[in-house]
Amino acid sequence: MITLNTMDLVLKVNNRQIKDEELLPILAQHLMLPQLAKEMVIDQAIEGITCTPEEKNAAHQYFLTENKIQSEEQLQSWLKLQGIKPEHLESLTLRKLKIEKFKQQTWENQLENYFIKRKRDLDQVIYSLIRTKDTGIAQEIYFRIQEQEESFSELASKYSQGIEAQTGGIIGPVELSIPHPTIAQILSTSEPGQLIPPTRVGEWLVIIRLEKLIRAQLDKALQKRLLDELFQQWLNEQLNTNVSFFSLSEQVTKTEME
Repeated sequence: MITLNTMDLVLKVNNRQIKDEELLPILAQHLMLPQLAKEMVIDQAIEGITCTPEEKNAAHQYFLTENKIQSEEQLQSWLKLQGIKPEHLESLTLRKLKIEKFKQQTWENQLENYFIKRKRDLDQVIYSLIRTKDTGIAQEIYFRIQEQEESFSELASKYSQGIEAQTGGIIGPVELSIPHPTIAQILSTSEPGQLIPPTRVGEWLVIIRLEKLIRAQLDKALQKRLLDELFQQWLNEQLNTNVSFFSLSEQVTKTEME
């Protein structure tokens, strides 16, 4: 059983009582301090973000639905279980909304340029692949496909030594950031239907044919994804440059010695 006494800030887990001065060393020992630091950085960033009454009401209703809370009694029970005071409920329910508004306010005007920068890796491809370690077999397969003696699919099923043999050599659609860099480079400079001769990729000889190129579009889903990327890059930079655990490490060492 886990309880949190908010009067004297003591956490009780089964028969163990943890005083407030013990919490940080325990968090450090369980590698939870970086997560705490991350949330504190976010809290500082969204402190000035405001929400309309309509947004507050919508966020509250979403919170209740997300946590399957259907009554005031269930809400109070949930707050007690989480160790949260009722007066802190609004900041909790608004947090996700404020984070999304912070992302939009900070990076929305940079999205188009960032999309252009990332577009090559975001484009998707469907391609056929055969891989083997035998040079002679690779050349024979290539010429059979080129002369249309057998289809790419048939030869992939017979000879390819990867999981693509189960799909007749077809892979995708996948973003261009997914394949091996050499394969991605070949695909990015190929035309649909173009057959690429056996090419060395690591230990394999691969025969590749681009089937379809699907250009990335900056739709709402991709906008959200790119905003999330920019936010995560910013957050990592903040954690790397503005967060230090040195004093706490000394405190943890001292506590362990005692």
